Amino acid sequence: MIFITAKFPVKPEHAEEWPALSRAFTEATRAEEGCLWFEWSRSLDDPTEYVLVEAFRDGDAGGAHVGSQHFRDAQAELPRYLQRTPQIVSQSVEQDGWSELGEMRVDG
Repeated sequence: MIFITAKFPVKPEHAEEWPALSRAFTEATRAEEGCLWFEWSRSLDDPTEYVLVEAFRDGDAGGAHVGSQHFRDAQAELPRYLQRTPQIVSQSVEQDGWSELGEMRVDG
């Protein structure tokens, strides 16, 4: 799978509305056949930073995502709400979902 984490530094005046501003992009991406997950979180240390954790089945699914109309729409629309270019880590990993964090195993 392709596993991606990206940090989005949203302008302070738009930080509260970021979930709504990115909703169409989020919903369209989640509906893609090859999308395994596409989840936003807000930083506990910086209330203007949103972290996106996403995964796609494989390189073809990732390519379809980047080539989609909703991706192009997001490229045109969302940067105006950002302080600077988002940072990203993108890796291919040999698994198809989440693994258990054994060091914090919960029994019962």
